Amino acid sequence: MVHTRRSRDNALIDVIEALAPVRFEGTVWRVVRKGRSPVDCARAGGRWDDGTFDVLYTSQERDGAIAEMYFHLGRGQPVFPSKVEYGVHELEVSVDRALQLVDLEALRALGLDTSRYGQLSYDRVSDEYPRSQDIAEAAHFLEFDGLVVPGARWNCMNVILFCDRVLPDSIDIVADHGLIDWPSWIKTNAR
Repeated sequence: MVHTRRSRDNALIDVIEALAPVRFEGTVWRVVRKGRSPVDCARAGGRWDDGTFDVLYTSQERDGAIAEMYFHLGRGQPVFPSKVEYGVHELEVSVDRALQLVDLEALRALGLDTSRYGQLSYDRVSDEYPRSQDIAEAAHFLEFDGLVVPGARWNCMNVILFCDRVLPDSIDIVADHGLIDWPSWIKTNAR
């Protein structure tokens, strides 16, 4: 699928350009399909990428990463897929120029309607994603390495890396924590 970039919002660029980049160094978590490398980037066209550049979605909390995948795998279906095999991986990440938006108020200041942040059904994400994609694309344009933003599915921060801005030695695989026991996780955590 070919993605085209919408016109940039100059006011948004001005606001983001005024924000100082921060260094982010720490442990993050990533969930991927069995057999896939946890450091493979993609142009998913998700909340924080418009499909014009590669990103790596991660979370600072293990359950945050799992909750994101749970949402996407369910895709609004009445029954969760029973045969999916996904593993959870621990990574160590280090970037020098992250755009950190510490809370919903910081997102609101950039024009994101946070009243329903992360609450829309899967078939309505197009109502929520365009502005967050604009924010990410503007940050990418301004040569930030990625974003540190509130998670939409779990009370934690997510770290989204812009893969063409991150040096290869900035991401290390610490551990493969094995396959997710979905029935157990859902019983304990599904909201």
